[in-house]
Amino acid sequence: KGEGNGLHQLNWPTDVLIDKETDSLIICDARNKRVVRWSRCSGATQGEILIHNIDCYGLAMDEQRYLYVSGYLKHEVRRYKLGENIGTIVAGGNGQG
Repeated sequence: KGEGNGLHQLNWPTDVLIDKETDSLIICDARNKRVVRWSRCSGATQGEILIHNIDCYGLAMDEQRYLYVSGYLKHEVRRYKLGENIGTIVAGGNGQG
C-alpha cells in the first residue's frame, strides 16, 4: 500500500478523470511514468496500465474517447486512442515557451 510502482500503488498522481463509459478512474501516475485505469467497482485491488513510459502531468478526454495527456518535460500535449501507446502531438512539442 501507499507510494510505489506496483499496479496497486501510485507515485505522485497529478491528475484524474472519470470515464463514465467504463465506470473507472483514469489517473496520471507521474513518477511511475504511466497512465492507469482503476475500476470504480468495489473490490478492485489494482489498476490497468493504459500508457507506459510517458511524461505525464494532466489528462482530458473528448467525446470520441481520445485521451489527451500533457507533459511537463517536453512541454507538449499528445492525443492517444485508448489501447494505443503511441500518441500524436497536438500542441507544443517545440520546447518551453
